[in-house]
This record gives sequence, C-alpha cells and structure tokens, in this order.
Amino acid sequence: MGMIVRSILFGATGMVAVLSAPVMAWAEVGAGEVGAPNQLEEIVVTGEKASRSLQDTVASVAVVGARQIEQENLQGLFDVVDRTANVSQTYGPSGFTIRGISNTNVSGGGSGGLASVYVDGAAIPERHLNATPLDMWDVAQVEVLRGPQSTLQGRNALAGAIVIRTQDPTFEWTGRARAIVTDADDRTFSIAGGGPIVADQLAVRLSVEDRKADGFIYNTTRRENENPLDSTTVRAKVLITPSALPGLRLRTVWTHDERDGGYIFTYARTDVPDAFDKRVSEDDSPNASKGKTDVLGLEADYDLSERLTLTAVTAYTRSKTLQSYDGDGTALNLSYGVQDELDRTISQEVRLNYDGARLSGLLGGYFARRERDYTLASRTNVPTPASTLIGVLTGPPFGLDAATAQLAAGLYVQALPVIPVDYAAVTGETVTTAALFGDMRFQLTDRLSLLAGFRYDRETNDQANVQTADFVGAYPDPALYGAFAPVIGGLNQVVGLFVAQASASAPPAKRTFEAFLPKAGLKYDVTDDVALSVVVQRGYRSGGSSINIARSTVVAYDPEYTWNYEAALRSAWLDGALTVNANAYYVTWRDQQVSVNLGLNLYDYQTANAGRSHLYGFEVEARHRPSSNLEVYASLGHSRTEFDEFQVAVGTTDIDLTGSEFAYAPHWTWAVGANYRWDNGFAVNVNANRRSAAFGATGVNQAIYAIKGRTLVNARVSYAHGPWEAAVFARNLFDQAYTQYQITSTQRALFGDPRVIGASLEARW
Repeated sequence: MGMIVRSILFGATGMVAVLSAPVMAWAEVGAGEVGAPNQLEEIVVTGEKASRSLQDTVASVAVVGARQIEQENLQGLFDVVDRTANVSQTYGPSGFTIRGISNTNVSGGGSGGLASVYVDGAAIPERHLNATPLDMWDVAQVEVLRGPQSTLQGRNALAGAIVIRTQDPTFEWTGRARAIVTDADDRTFSIAGGGPIVADQLAVRLSVEDRKADGFIYNTTRRENENPLDSTTVRAKVLITPSALPGLRLRTVWTHDERDGGYIFTYARTDVPDAFDKRVSEDDSPNASKGKTDVLGLEADYDLSERLTLTAVTAYTRSKTLQSYDGDGTALNLSYGVQDELDRTISQEVRLNYDGARLSGLLGGYFARRERDYTLASRTNVPTPASTLIGVLTGPPFGLDAATAQLAAGLYVQALPVIPVDYAAVTGETVTTAALFGDMRFQLTDRLSLLAGFRYDRETNDQANVQTADFVGAYPDPALYGAFAPVIGGLNQVVGLFVAQASASAPPAKRTFEAFLPKAGLKYDVTDDVALSVVVQRGYRSGGSSINIARSTVVAYDPEYTWNYEAALRSAWLDGALTVNANAYYVTWRDQQVSVNLGLNLYDYQTANAGRSHLYGFEVEARHRPSSNLEVYASLGHSRTEFDEFQVAVGTTDIDLTGSEFAYAPHWTWAVGANYRWDNGFAVNVNANRRSAAFGATGVNQAIYAIKGRTLVNARVSYAHGPWEAAVFARNLFDQAYTQYQITSTQRALFGDPRVIGASLEARW
C-alpha cells in the first residue's frame, strides 16, 4: 500500500511540474514586475466547519468565489461542476460525480446519498437537485470538497460535499440588479441588496431572481416545448450583532424557490436529421417537473473567549417535487407515470471551536431527522421474461423438456412481448441521526503537526411500502394455439401471478446502525509557503432497506465502508502571486451497496452488499496573477475506478462484473481560464473545460453505454462604466455536439447544451 501511495504522490508532483512550468516560465520573464501588488487574494474555506485558508487546508477543495462567478457568467451549480477537476455531471444537470463516485449511488444501490449539497448550512435532498435553489445569483462562495467528509459531515458524504454560501448582509447599503437574455429565449431578471436597520447591530439582505427559458427540445406530438423552465427564487437574510452581547453573531436565512421545468432528464430523438441542432421528441405524455423548496436556517456564533467559540446551526429544508414522464418515448399512449415526493429535514448542530497557539480544533454534536414520502402511479410495460417462463415450463406442474419449453415460451412472448401493468406505490421513510464528532491539529514542532479526528454516528432507519399492481392488457387466446392451448392458458395464469405478487403491503422495517469513523494524519511545513501532508480516514454510508417492486418486499442491506489514503501539496510562489496545489488519493471500498436483479423480471431489483472496489487518482490546481490586470488558472484531474468484486445472481445464472468501471467516471478532466481587465473598463474572460470519455452505466455491457469526451469553450466580454456593466457571452462557443446518455434501443439521447449566445446588463449601487 505504501508503494502505491508513493507512486500516486510522485505522479501528482510530476503533473504539478508540467502544469505550472509554462506559467512559471512566463512569470520569470517579467520577474521585476511580479511582487506583492499581484498577490492572489486569500481564499477562506468554511466547509470543514473551521475558517481556514485554502493553503492551510489539507483536504482537496476547489473554491469558486463571487468574482469568478461573475467573470465567467456561472448561472448554476452545474456550471461550477463542469469547471472542477475530478467532478463531472451524470444525467445532465441532475447529478454529479466526485472522483468517479456519483452523489446518489455507484450501481443503483443504497437509499442515502454519497455526496451532499449544502446551501447556507441546510442539506438539499439528493433526489431534488434539479428542482431546488442551486442558482449562483447572490452567492458568495462555492466549495467542492473532494474525498470523504464522513468525519465532519456524517451521512451522505462518503464521496465528498458541495457547500454553497450566499451573500451575508452588511452594515452598508448596497445593491445590484441584472438582466440576461440569450438567443435560446432564456430571460433572467435578478435583484439583490440590503443594509443596516440598526447601525452595527441589525442588517438585512433580500435577493430575488426570476428566470424563464424555452429549453432546447420541441415536442412534435403535443406541439409545445418539451423542457421549458419557469423559476423564481426569493431569499431573505438577517444579521444580528447585539451590542448588549459583545461577541455574539446571529445569521438567519429563508429561501423560497419554485420552478416548473422538464423532467429530471429529457430525451431527444437521434433518428432525425441534424438531431443535435434540431432537437425533437414525440412523447405523448409530458416530461415535466414542478418543485417547491423552502430552506430555513439559523447560525449563531458566540466568542466565549479570545480562543474559544461556541457555534449552533439549526436548519430546516422542505422540498416537494411533482414529476410526470413518458415511459415509451413514442406518440403512443403505452407507458407513463406520475411521482410525487416530499422531503423534510430538520437538523441541529452544536460545536466548540478552539484556536490556540499549538492546538486548534473543534468538538461537536449533531442531530437530524429526515422524513420522506413518495407516491408513484404509472402504466408500465414490463418485458415478458422468456427465461423465467422457460424455467416455469420445465418444472412442475408442466414438466416440459427444454426444447418444447423454449418453443412454447417463444410463442407466448411473440403474442405478449410486454406485460402492461397499472402500478401504484406509497413509500414512507424516516431517518434519525445522532452523532458526536471532533477534529484537531496539534503542532508537534515548529514544522510538524498532528492531524486527528473522529465521528461516532448512530442512525435509525424506518421504512414501509404499500403497492398495487393490475394487469391491464389482453392475454393470448389459448384456443389459437392448438396442442399448446393448455400451456398458453397456464402461462396466462403464471403472468397473472407475477403481477399479483407485486401487489401487497410490506411491513415496516426498522434498523439501527452505529459507526466509528477515525481520521489521522501529519502535516509538514517545508517552508512558510510549501507544505506536505498525509491523511488516512474511514468513510461510511449506513445500511437500510430496499423495496423490491416485483416481489413487494422490503429487503435489508448492511453499511458500506471505505478507507481513504490521501497525500497533499500546498505551495505558494512569487510572493503569493502563484499557487500550485495537489492531492493524490487511493481508496478501498468494501461491502459496497449495489443493485442486483434476481431474474423474475425487469423490476425484480433490490440492494445487496455485493461489491468491493478501489479507486485512485489526483487533482492539481494552479492559479497565477502575472500582473494586477491578468489572472490565469488551470486544473487537472485523473481518476480510475474499478470493481474488484461484483458478483450477482440473475435467475439461475451468476454474472461476474469484476473489472467494470463506475458510471460517469471520466479518467481525465481539466479546465483552463484567463481573466484580463483593461484600465478603460473593458474585461474579457476565456475558459475551457474537458471531460474525457466515460460510461453511462456500470456492468458487463457498459461498453454499449460509452459516452464520448467533450471540450467546452466559453467566453465573456464586458464593459464597466460607473455603476453600470454590459456584457456579451457565449457558452459552448464552438457548438460542440455531445451526449450525456444514450438509449440506442429506442433511438433517444440526452444531449448536452448547444452554443448559447447572450447579453447582460447590470447596475450596482
């Protein structure tokens, strides 16, 4: 293991040299002009629950601040995802992977997420990311923490976390307003501002954004846009620093978001001319999503002494999403569904932060309760399982030989290729979590520090399911099959039993899980500007219960664990005008929660601990300011994922998926960009990002789900005069055609966005 970690570290160090060499050479040419005036601004990371500079943070963190959001016209979280090393979209802007690990699951298993998104301290449910307030208007900072955050964040952070902080109120009156229009009929109007109500004691800030877009797909059956968007986000924040209690800071936030848009993923036809440029669908049922989210938060900090601070964070999130979809992708009324999901989460965290001369750290407690209600009503066409019918016919009471059974099953499948079922389900889940956690640094010498942390986590999971299933088609007429009439009649009864088996109530299942998650490491300051560190920590996702739709059963599965070995380099050069940072990692994963099919039919799935895997890679990020007018940056990520053991049983057949990669785990990601501002008010930003090829699914046949790599180039030119700024921009400047997911059997694909050209006008006061 040590040899592997050293190899990864040396490889990352080599990439640092390659990445920074041209930048450093450029800087040396004008060395006389580079100095403290060009020093990069300090970036403070808060996602680890302690305000610490990026250069002093050993975890792999990509930070995007308000200035970069403005310079690059980043309008949503997934714009940030595209520009971050070792982070990638999954099914478009509805999910993401960090180091090749999806925020929801790796192969369909598990009910909790693997990476969390926090907005002002409140966790956003992983199943609602496409219908929640993740826009970048009035956002102060976005932190993408790569690697396990299980020690500090607990549940749903095995892969990492994304922390979004919006702008806080200030004790000066400020405001800004912006309008954006694009050639894709996308209109956005935004305003934000606030100031003191009571000088130095009470301040408020209010922000509003309204967006309407037609989308990129036209439905030729319903003669309307397939994925339009109509969203409104309102946020109010209050800052209280009462003079009667010096050292106390209270911040409250309320965010209300409503949006009507397309389904979580919306497909376009691939069997039409110019499919990428002229996107059409034929679905007769709407693919729509309507969401409403409220986020309430209260954060209180109280300085007990010069070194000791007490913090309490209370958060409440309510997300409700109503979605409808067309299941067959045609103009025929064959398959459709409506699903209604409501998530409510309340959490309370209390911690003590200590910042001493040699010892710094925190100790805290956490409690959360999440309630999820889910209902589904659908018409589903289940492919008639020929292999299952053959197995039935060769056994009692039929007792047919293999050849005859195969012939009879073939005749039946030809007459009834799919089993039309009206299906309805009501599912309830309650997850209660309590934890004690700590994190500390102890300075052993002037250069060497000990890093340590832990989390004791206890979770109780309650789940229940009630479902009904009714056959709504026409059975094959046995009278048409001569000597096979009794067999066909018997198979009609078998299919009826299949459907009836999915119509039952599963008893409530209650399970409790406990985990101890340690972390340990060393940090060595080579110089005041260069530091090396190594950290070992345990990651965790709790077990739970999965619902097997086909069998109407609730099936238990156990927790999964990772051990994570990580090395980091932090360095600053040229009097702080250049930073080069790198992290290299190796992860082992056991008892992995995977989704397995038991062979009864297409929906005979449940979660089991059937996987073991490993992953490794690195991230390198560099930022340089050669002059006060120019800033350049570059990042490079490499990730490799592989199942070491993934054996599942499908019917009577064992399938070994060992060697399969994770879905949406590109081997390479990179991003480069430059900002230049002239003294006359003009400014330009040019940036590009690359995602190499990946697979859209996990498994032995994942090659047929291959997704080609793509490179996106974006640009923005602006002119500022007084309080006004006007800009023109282009996203996907060279109109690269690319797909996020493709279904070859039905000739449909989820395309990436085409080139979009727009203009914005902004005023500040």
